[in-house]
Parts: sequence; structure tokens; C-alpha cells
Amino acid sequence: MANITVNLKVWRQAGPKAKGEFKTYAVETDTDTSFLETLDILNESLVEKGEEPIVFDHDCREGICGMCSLYINGHPHGPATGATTCQLYMRRFKDGETITVEPWRSAAFPVIKDLMVDRNAFDKIQQAGGYVSFNCGGAQDANAIPISKVNADEAMDSASCIGCGACVAACKNGSAMLFVSAKVSQFALLPQGRVEAAKRVKAMVSKMDELGFGNCTNTGACAAECPKNISLSNIARMNREFLCAKCKD
Repeated sequence: MANITVNLKVWRQAGPKAKGEFKTYAVETDTDTSFLETLDILNESLVEKGEEPIVFDHDCREGICGMCSLYINGHPHGPATGATTCQLYMRRFKDGETITVEPWRSAAFPVIKDLMVDRNAFDKIQQAGGYVSFNCGGAQDANAIPISKVNADEAMDSASCIGCGACVAACKNGSAMLFVSAKVSQFALLPQGRVEAAKRVKAMVSKMDELGFGNCTNTGACAAECPKNISLSNIARMNREFLCAKCKD
């Protein structure tokens, strides 16, 4: 463990309609401290000075909930790959380094205050079609379920998406295709999800477009920055599902 001092260049914005600006704060921390804990240290010092603390989203701090949506030095969740902001430690940075911290930049994720954005758009997409109403009955013996291991593993990998919005923040178009395709795939790969597959994919894609997300141009930045390493192959699967559903109309 080593003590370091970093300069946090943080986006401050009083509200959705207010004009925002960057403000720089010097913070003393150490290399074993997480990035969110460093923000906690900064906020404690601001409160002691009678200043307004920095607002940012966080909850589990275990890389599960997806709430720690910070854009750090040009990367969603920071420079660490396959990790959320709460899993980012100050050992990634150098003593005296200036670290730029911003909220997600997307029209579909409006800023609430400072570093906190409204990500309810993702909830609305899932509500539009991300469910299974098919009655599966009681739990079966795993060996008796007619699902190949490949499909089961891919469905589980798709379901690992935590809906943090890093894919949208990384995309130059603000596309939500990686998120939506992961949610479509986790159902489409399983027999229980096939019953409503066509209805589901059309509803979720329609809601995504309605909420103002951009188009996918296959740059791959979303998958590169995803903290759960969601595969781009999900987008191809969703496109196939969508085309098949439209052909049935």
C-alpha cells in the first residue's frame, strides 16, 4: 500500500436543466482504496468544508448491481477491463495524476445531478418484453431438461448483463443493442422463451427505438467496455430473431 494524491476533475451539474462544468479536487488516498471509496473521502472533505458533496450512483459495491456508472478517463467504469467502477482500485493510477470523471453521455440517460443519470429506459425495455409467461411447472432434474450445454452456457452468459449502461456510454451512437440483445438472448436460447420469442423481440426493439437510443454500426466498443464481457454475437442473434419475427407478420 502506498499513499498517493490524485486530482479528480469531476463533472458538476446541479440538475437536468442546469449548466454543468468540471471542477478539480486534490484528494489524498492510497493504492489499496477503491475508486468509489476515494470519492467517499472527497465527499467527506467537502461536507467538512460546508460544500455540496458529489452525487454518484452506487449500491452493492461488489460488481453485481451495475449502478456505479462513471465515465473515467474516457472509459465507462474506468481503464480496468471486465470490471465495474466499484471494482476499480487506485493502484491503476499514478501519484499526481489528473483523473477525469463524467456521467454517462446519452440522450436516453439524462443527468439527474452531477454523476448520476436516469437509466429507467433500460427498465422500460425489459418491461416491454423481457418476461416468460409460460408455465414451466416444477423444477426438473437438470439431466432431464432438453437444453444443450452450449445453449445453457450462452443463455447464462447473456443473463449476466447487469444493465449498467456502459455499452450505451461507449457507443458513438448511444446504441443499446448489446444490452437489448443480451436480454433477448437469455430467453431465445431456452425452450421456455421460444413461446413468446417473436412478440418479445419486436416489443423490446420497438421500445428501444421509442426511447431514443441510437443505431448500431458494429464498431464493437460496447463489447470492449462491457464489465461482464457480453459478446457481440448476441446482437447478431437478436437481428435474426427480429427478422424472423417480422417475416411472420
